[in-house]
Amino acid sequence: MVVIRVGIVGAAGYAGGELIRLLVGHDGVALTTLVSRTHAGKPVSQVYPGYYGYDLPHFREISMTNLAYECDLVFIAAPSGAAWPLMKDLVSMKPGIKIIDIGSDLRLKDPSLYRKWYGYEHGAPELLSQSVYGLSELHADEIKDARLVANPGCYPTATILAFAPLVRYGMVSMDSIVVNALSGVSGAGRTPGLGYHFPECNENMRAYGLLCHRHVPEIEQELAAIARTGGWDDAVNLSFTPHLVPLNRGILVTAYADLGNDLSGDSCLRDVNRDLGISLDTPGLTEIYRSFYKGKRFVRILPPDEVPQTKAVAGSNYCDIGVRVDERTGRVLVMAAIDNLVKGAAGQAIQNMNLMFGEPEDKGLNLAPFWP
Repeated sequence: MVVIRVGIVGAAGYAGGELIRLLVGHDGVALTTLVSRTHAGKPVSQVYPGYYGYDLPHFREISMTNLAYECDLVFIAAPSGAAWPLMKDLVSMKPGIKIIDIGSDLRLKDPSLYRKWYGYEHGAPELLSQSVYGLSELHADEIKDARLVANPGCYPTATILAFAPLVRYGMVSMDSIVVNALSGVSGAGRTPGLGYHFPECNENMRAYGLLCHRHVPEIEQELAAIARTGGWDDAVNLSFTPHLVPLNRGILVTAYADLGNDLSGDSCLRDVNRDLGISLDTPGLTEIYRSFYKGKRFVRILPPDEVPQTKAVAGSNYCDIGVRVDERTGRVLVMAAIDNLVKGAAGQAIQNMNLMFGEPEDKGLNLAPFWP
């Protein structure tokens, strides 16, 4: 059995801690290097008490030499702008090393967008052209051959999976998409901030990042690429409003778009199995979604009498999707729920790792959601 030697940079953060939780149950992985500047020298159980009794290496300071020669793959869970220098050094030191960036430093293909949306100059644009966007349900073949993978953001994961069939088949007006998204507090990371203290966020809900959230260009970039695969050249322009809600974990996307004008024509059913006799109402769209995601282990298309909810995916790598046609307004309503720390971060990263090393995509991820 092949054992993948894995390092995690930012291992003491929420995404890093979730990587540890999932990887200790992955029998094809050896955790060799856990990096945390804040907690260097401490055992993992001193930071995450649930790991008491587990045989894990202590946290330590970052060493590019250690990462390069002790690891076959490195997960980097670092703040925006902090990962690309590490990746540049690692690739230079060990060209064959594989890297999955949990953060944002590989997600946007246009380096000029980083200054506008993230406030920093990307210093390694050559890495952007070499990387693959790591949404495995849509890019599995490219990920299998990748050396650098951009793990998608949590909001983009839910939003892109929710809209991929609609934009692929040209069923919606590309400039009419409106997304409302709710996230639990762990999505903000482990670094303390006033707005995330218990008295501030408990029994409270608030919108943030209005009109300028940094995930907007990522979502537009990927949905436009999906549309192009269907032969649609329209630019994707969406309105996106995230909200903080008093949950530990979970994301719920509720989104709308105008249905295309020619819903009865063949153009919007390109590559769909016409033998199904699908009509473009709620049951019909549900079948289109099921066909689109057929064989995709972690996407569950719910029947029309059920709705996605965060509790139903908590602790798991599932994305639950529901779709409705509003015949009164001529719009489509799409809902998606994920666990932001699993499918929105660590679980998706492990999916990508499995693909990169020729392992079954769901290896180490067969976790049922926990309830209540």
